[in-house]
Amino acid sequence: MSIHRYFVVHKPPNMVSQFVSSHQVGLLGDLDFSFPEGTHAIGRLDSHSEGLLLCTTDKSITRLLFQGKVPHIRTYLVMVKGIVAPETLLQWEQGVPISAKMGGTYLTQPCKASLFEMERACEFFPNLIRLPEYGRFTWLQLSLTEGKFHQVRKMVAAVGHKCIRLIRISIEDITLGELAPGGIIEMDEEAFFNKLRLRSATSLPSVGDMA
Repeated sequence: MSIHRYFVVHKPPNMVSQFVSSHQVGLLGDLDFSFPEGTHAIGRLDSHSEGLLLCTTDKSITRLLFQGKVPHIRTYLVMVKGIVAPETLLQWEQGVPISAKMGGTYLTQPCKASLFEMERACEFFPNLIRLPEYGRFTWLQLSLTEGKFHQVRKMVAAVGHKCIRLIRISIEDITLGELAPGGIIEMDEEAFFNKLRLRSATSLPSVGDMA
């Protein structure tokens, strides 16, 4: 039996992906759920972003999921200001230069980019928070295998648009689905690792089995 626990959270906007902070901000601990001691977020969302956030007491998950040699797909719905042209989608798919540490630039890796209607999004994810939407805008679906600091927002800005909403809807085969904003479900270790295409320590053969 695993000694760790694994959670899927629908993080609402205006909440940081942390349990403690020195600032007066919304915290994961404010959600109506009793997380066990030692729980932390994997692959944070910034405070203004919303959607799928994974939490666990297993410290190895961040390394396995985001720092390993095998890339893992993260998919976002993105609302941007203005009308996005087909050639802009191609730019994102081929990679765009974004700001990096120490004043440098970073060329993003190829990704998948497509237009996405909000009404269609709500069919798949009926509990998305509906915010007032003014003026001309475009909904996009972006699937990336990397997650630099504020990467999606920087990718949008790099081609002359502004990110208005950013919603992570999936990490590999774990999806937001019908989980309501602020909602939390717990997954067993085997399902959690299988849906993320990872191998858990408990799934590895023992020394005796390998002999």
